[in-house]
Amino acid sequence: MASSQDNPKGKAGKKVRVAMRRNRGKPGRISDWTRRTRESDGYDLENSRSEQVTGKGDVSRRRTVTLKDSDESAEAGLTRGTVIAMRGLYAEVDDGQCIRLCTVRRMLRTRLIKERHPVTVGDHVQFKAESDHQKTGSEEGAIESVDPRRGQLVRRVGRRIQTIVANVDQAIIVSSADEPPPRPNLIDRYGVAALAGGITPVICMNKIDLDRAGQARRLLDRYAELGWAVVRTSVPSGEGIDELRGILRGRASVIAGQSGVGKSSLLNSVQPGLDLRIGETIKETGKGRHTTTTASLIRLEVGGYVVDTPGVRSFDMAVVPRHELEAHFVEFLPHIPHCKFPDCSHTHEAGCAVKRALEEGRIHPQRYESYVRLYEERPDDRG
Repeated sequence: MASSQDNPKGKAGKKVRVAMRRNRGKPGRISDWTRRTRESDGYDLENSRSEQVTGKGDVSRRRTVTLKDSDESAEAGLTRGTVIAMRGLYAEVDDGQCIRLCTVRRMLRTRLIKERHPVTVGDHVQFKAESDHQKTGSEEGAIESVDPRRGQLVRRVGRRIQTIVANVDQAIIVSSADEPPPRPNLIDRYGVAALAGGITPVICMNKIDLDRAGQARRLLDRYAELGWAVVRTSVPSGEGIDELRGILRGRASVIAGQSGVGKSSLLNSVQPGLDLRIGETIKETGKGRHTTTTASLIRLEVGGYVVDTPGVRSFDMAVVPRHELEAHFVEFLPHIPHCKFPDCSHTHEAGCAVKRALEEGRIHPQRYESYVRLYEERPDDRG
C-alpha cells in the first residue's frame, strides 16, 4: 500500500478495491466458549458477547488500497481500457489488446445509484481481468473504477440522469433537409446539452439534395452566424463527406440526432466497410425508424473515434439549471447586462433587453422560442 513516504508531494493516490492476499484468510470462529470460561479465572461473559465474522463471498474478501498512478497496474493487478459499448449490465472494454466483456462492481453501482448507468461508452476504466477465476458465463473482467469524465452528453430519463457518452471533444448534431424535416428545437436542445457538457457542437445538415426550397440551408446559415461549425452533406451525391471526414479526423466525437436523419449512412460513407445497419423513413408519419439501438464507439481509420448513438424523437435536456440556461444562448449574451432586473428570466419582465433585441430582429424567433420552452420545463432552482 502506498505510504506518505512513497508520495513526497503529499498528493492522495487513487483508492481501489483489490483482492486480499492469501495470508489474510478469514479467521476461524470461536466455538469453545465453555472451555474458555472454565480456564480463565474471572472471564467476563458479559463483555464478550460479540465476535467478528468475515463474509464468505469473493467480493467481501477485498481491501481498499491507495495507489500512485505508476503503481496501479503492477500492484493492484488492474488493466486500463475504454468502454466501447454497453450490453445491459455488461460493458465491452477495449484494452488495446482485446475486447473484454466486463461486469460492474456492486459498490460502484451503489455509489452512482442516482445515475441511470454508472458506466457509459467512452469511459476510461480500470478493470480486473478474471479469466483465471472459476466463473461461469461469459464474464471476462470486473470494472473496479471509472476515471473522472470530461466532455459528456447528458440527458434525463424519467427521474434519473443518463450520460450518453463521455470523454468526447465534439458533438455532430445531425438533422436532415427532408424525410424527416428538420426540427430546430431539437437541434437547440442538443446544442445546449453539448455546450453544458463541455463539448463543441457541430451542425450537420444531411440529405441536402432534398432541400429544393433552400429552407434547410437558411436554417444552417443561422447557426453559422452564431459561430457554430456547420456542414452540408448528401450520401447519394457525396457532397460534404470529405469535409465531415476532416472534421472527425483525430478527434473524439459523438454523432447524435433525430431518428431517420441518416447518421449511420453518413458513417458508412465516411469509412467504407463499416456496414452499419440503416433504415428508412416511415412515409405515413414522416419519422425515422430506430436502427441503432445502443451507443457504440467506432475507431476511425483517419484517426480518433466516433460514438454512434441511437436516434431520438425527443430529448429531455433537464440537466442545466434554469438560471444558467441563458448562458448557452450565445446571441443573448450581449443583451443580458442591459436588462432592467439582474435576475431577469427574459420571458415576461418589462425592460428586458433580450426581448427588445427579439423585437428588433437581432434574435431569431425560433431560437427565442427554444429558450422559452426549455426555461419553462426547468424547475425554479432559486427557491
